[in-house]
Amino acid sequence: MVCFSICRPVLLLSLLALTLSEQPLRADGAGDNVAGQVRAIPPPGVAIPDDARAVLTSEAARLGTGIEALRQRLAGKPERVYLPDVEIFHKAVDWALRYDGFYDPKQADWAAAQLKTGFARLESLAKGGTPWLDETGLVARGYRSKIDGSVQPFGLVVPPSFQSKLPHRWRLDTWFHGRGEKLTELDFIRQRMTQPGEFTPPDTIVLHPYGRYCNGQRFAGETDFFEALEVVKRDYRIDPDRIVVRGFSLGGAACWHIATHHAWQWCAANPGAGFSETEEFLKVFQGETLQPFPWERQLWSLYDSTTVAGNLLNCPTVAYSGEIDRQKQAADLMAQRIGDGDSGLSLRHVIGPKTAHSYEKEAKATVAEAIDGIAELGRTRVPRQVRFQTFTLKTNRAAWVEIDALGEHWQPSAIVASFGRGRFNVGVKNVTAFTLRFDPGTFPDEVGSRFGVTVSEDPFGDSGTDLPAGEFGRSSDGSLRISFARRGDGSWGVAPDMPGGLRKKHGLQGPVDDAFMDAFLFVRPTGKPANEKAGAWAAAEMERAIREWRRHFRGEVRVKDDVAVTADDIRSSSLILWGDPSSNSLMGKVAPQLLVRWDGKGIEVGERVFPAADHALICIYPNPLNPERYVVFNSSFTFREYDYLNNARQTPKLPDWAVIDLKTPPDSRYPGAIPAAGFFGEKWELKAGF
Repeated sequence: MVCFSICRPVLLLSLLALTLSEQPLRADGAGDNVAGQVRAIPPPGVAIPDDARAVLTSEAARLGTGIEALRQRLAGKPERVYLPDVEIFHKAVDWALRYDGFYDPKQADWAAAQLKTGFARLESLAKGGTPWLDETGLVARGYRSKIDGSVQPFGLVVPPSFQSKLPHRWRLDTWFHGRGEKLTELDFIRQRMTQPGEFTPPDTIVLHPYGRYCNGQRFAGETDFFEALEVVKRDYRIDPDRIVVRGFSLGGAACWHIATHHAWQWCAANPGAGFSETEEFLKVFQGETLQPFPWERQLWSLYDSTTVAGNLLNCPTVAYSGEIDRQKQAADLMAQRIGDGDSGLSLRHVIGPKTAHSYEKEAKATVAEAIDGIAELGRTRVPRQVRFQTFTLKTNRAAWVEIDALGEHWQPSAIVASFGRGRFNVGVKNVTAFTLRFDPGTFPDEVGSRFGVTVSEDPFGDSGTDLPAGEFGRSSDGSLRISFARRGDGSWGVAPDMPGGLRKKHGLQGPVDDAFMDAFLFVRPTGKPANEKAGAWAAAEMERAIREWRRHFRGEVRVKDDVAVTADDIRSSSLILWGDPSSNSLMGKVAPQLLVRWDGKGIEVGERVFPAADHALICIYPNPLNPERYVVFNSSFTFREYDYLNNARQTPKLPDWAVIDLKTPPDSRYPGAIPAAGFFGEKWELKAGF
C-alpha cells in the first residue's frame, strides 16, 4: 500500500532515495550539542600497509608529473578543458595519502584502481582522444572550479541508449547525495564507478555532484552543482526543459533548497527526507536549544525553503518520506507552509508505510511514475504567471522576471508578474527595481508587439503605476529586456540604467560568506601589526581558515603576500585581507574608504569606538579598487566546528560586519565575543543606530 496526500493545483513534490552506500544523516543528540566537545569531521583515518602506501605514493607522483607535462603541451588548446577528467584520480589518491583520508585498508585497492584509470585517460588525452565522453554506464568526470582553482569530481550515469552523435536532447536528473562524514574524493569516485544510485530513468543522464564533500549544496557546494551542470551541458546534448533535481536525506535537504530558491530552472523536483529549514529541524531532530544572534536568525532565510515555499508554483514537486522517519518533518512542514500561502497549491507527499529512513518499494514506483510523467511534458519555459519570494538578491530570478533592487535585505520580498493581451501586470513587495527578461524567441505572441505595464506595490493588487500600451515593444528576434525602478515620489518608471554609485545587487549583496561562492584570494600581511594581540589573532584565524577550507570545501586556498597582489588578482577575485591596516598594505589602502574605521587606536562604528588593542574587525564590502568584487577583512566561511556536526547548522554566522572582542578566545562557534555586528544598507551605507 502507498499512502499519499491529495494535491490541489499542480504542485507535484517528489521523493528521493538513499543509495546503499550513503550514510543517513547522523545526530548524536546531546552528545553533538556540546560546543566544548566537538568530534572531528572528517574523522581521522586509519593506517594502510606500508608497502601499499609506498607504491601508491610513487604512482601518484608519477601520474602528477604526467599531468603537469600534458598541461604544458595543451596550453592554449581546447583539449585542456578535459584535464580535470584525469586530475580527479590523482587528487583522490594524493589527498588520501597526504591528509589521512583512508578509512579502511581495502581502500588502498580502490586507490590503485583509480590511478590505473587516471593513467589510461592521461594516455588517451595525450593522443588527442577523450573516449570516456562516449561511454555509457557509470562515468566519473571532473572540472576545475572558478572558486579556488581546485579540481572537483562528479559522477554520471549515462543510459545504454546514449550516442554522442545523435541529435537527440537528453533528459537530465541530478541526484544530491546523503551525509557521509568519510566521503573523500576517493570514496565518492569509488561509488560513482560502482553504484548507479536510487533512480536511473530510461533514456536519462543522471548527474551526481560531489558538492565539495558534505554540505548539502550550500555555499561552495551550491556553486559546485552549477559548475558541474555547466560541464554536463557543454559535453552532452541536454534538454534544458527536462532537468530534474532529486535527493534523499542530506540530499533531500539540498533538493529542497535548490528547488525553492532556483525553481524556474527545473522541470520537476523530488526531495526525500532531509530538512527544509533550520529552527524546527534542529529542535526536533537534534534536540537542540537554539539561542541565535538576531542576524543569525535573519540569515537562516538564505537557505530555509519554508519561507519561500510559494516558489514551487513554478516547479512541479513530489516529496517522499518514510512514515516513521523523523525526517518526515521536512515535507510535513513544507506542506503546512504551502497550505498557509495563497498560491493555491498543496504539496504532493508520497509516504512509504511503516518505513524509516529509506525508500519503500511501492512508494518509490509511485514517485518514479509521477516524476517521469512530468519530465515527459517538460518545463514551462515561459509561464503566464510568475510568483517569486526571496530575502536576498543572491537569488533574484524566476523565469522571465529578475529583481534588481530590494527595499531592505533579509526582509520578506516578493514579485508576482503575469501577462495577457497587450499588458504586463507586476505586483511587488519590498522590491524597488526589476527587469522583464525574455531570451530570443521566447517573448509571448499573446502580448503583442506593443504593450503596456502596470506596477503595483501589492503583489496581488490590480492598481498602481500605469505605463500605457504602446510605450514598449519587443525586439525583432522575439526577445525583451526592459527594467523598471521606483522613483523618489513612489511612482514607477523605465530605468534604462540603474542608478550609479554603490548599491547591493545580485552577486554583490553580502553577507561575509557570499565572497566564498566565487573566485577569492587570501592576502597575507607582510608588515607589523599595530597591536600584537590583534595580529596574533588574525594570523591564527587565517591558518585555521586555510586548513578548514581544505577539510570542508576540498580545495587549497590561493594565498599571496599583500605586496605580491597584481592588478589581475584585483580584477578577477575577491580579496580576503588578513591583519590590520598597519600590517596589510592593501587593507591600509582600502580601509579609509569603508564606513567602519579602523586604525591603531580603535575601531569606529558610527558613534561607538572599540579599542584596537583587544578588538578586531570582520567585514565584507565592495572592493574600492574594483567595486565588482568584494573585499573581506579577517574571515573565511563563518560557520565553525560545532556546526559541522549537523548540516542544518551550516548557515552564515556573521552579517556584513562584526567587531570581535579578543579578550574572549575563539572557540568552536565564534571567532571571539561579538559586541557589535550588523548589515550595511542597500547602498552599502552604515545603518542608523551605529
